[in-house]
Amino acid sequence: MKKETLYLDTSVASAYYDERAKERMEVTIKFWKEILPHYKTYVSEVTVNELEDTKDENLRRRFRKLIKGFKVLKIKKTIRDLARAYIEKEIFPEKYIDDALHVAMASYYEVSYLVSWNYEHLVKVKTRRLVNSVNILEGFKDIEIVSPLEL
Repeated sequence: MKKETLYLDTSVASAYYDERAKERMEVTIKFWKEILPHYKTYVSEVTVNELEDTKDENLRRRFRKLIKGFKVLKIKKTIRDLARAYIEKEIFPEKYIDDALHVAMASYYEVSYLVSWNYEHLVKVKTRRLVNSVNILEGFKDIEIVSPLEL
């Protein structure tokens, strides 16, 4: 049987080492060890670039090691266009283009689940409904946007 797929946005990888939110960090570490092995896991150029923006060189190295085994999905014009459609439909504000790109990446590559700790812009019913209505109009499949707790 083919493994389902996961797309991890930046919030999941960054939570792995975020000692400011101990409970979320512990859940993320457990998710990494117990859940991820059951899925084929992806990140994207967006995720990699955001992690590379980390000022702490030691932490950047840890992030690189953490995501090393995951396939990195490439940005394409169609993905940028889909992200732009989300912004035009006011699902995401212009300043959160990276959130729109994360969703567009997962939608374009037909990933089973986009996993995020971003409850403000991504992991909420309204966002899922609006994103999926745009996806249908644009010829893409539905995407499930979930937190690590939901898998």
